[in-house]
Amino acid sequence: MPNTKSPRRAASSTPLALWLGLALLVILADQITKTLVMGQFALGDSVGVYSFFNLVRAHNSGAAFSFLAGASGWQRWFFVGLGAVASIFIVWMLRKYPSQRLFCGAISLILGGALGNVIDRLLHGYVVDFLQFHWSFLAPLFPGGFFPAFNIADSAITLGAIGLIADELLRVRSGR
Repeated sequence: MPNTKSPRRAASSTPLALWLGLALLVILADQITKTLVMGQFALGDSVGVYSFFNLVRAHNSGAAFSFLAGASGWQRWFFVGLGAVASIFIVWMLRKYPSQRLFCGAISLILGGALGNVIDRLLHGYVVDFLQFHWSFLAPLFPGGFFPAFNIADSAITLGAIGLIADELLRVRSGR
């Protein structure tokens, strides 16, 4: 029986699986660490690990820096919907540009982070945060110098954003 798959389609399916696998690893790491924190910490608990780092249990019903956390509940579904739409767009981008490794790696990290936080919103109605850094030089921006708590998903989104910036800078630089 002849191979009915076009060579172009076959070549793009392997990278897509790789990028989705990266996103899945982020989701798994995020959900496992959140489950461990929820099993070991009560809401508001904090354990100092280093002079500048605590493990905590915090709940965030808003977005980054608790944006919209005080809203009446509609933000949960807004952020779930936003995460779903962003995920569909990211998968489309992964399929469209499978050979752009830095770009695909970056958006795969963003995809995994976004879905990790969407899972929290669906399961709990809030995102579980547990990593907290504090330095005195942050005091003018954050009370007591404590940067808002975050999680593995947030870290992946941040690394993905840095990767997108690096990808764009490299693209612009090579275009000269």
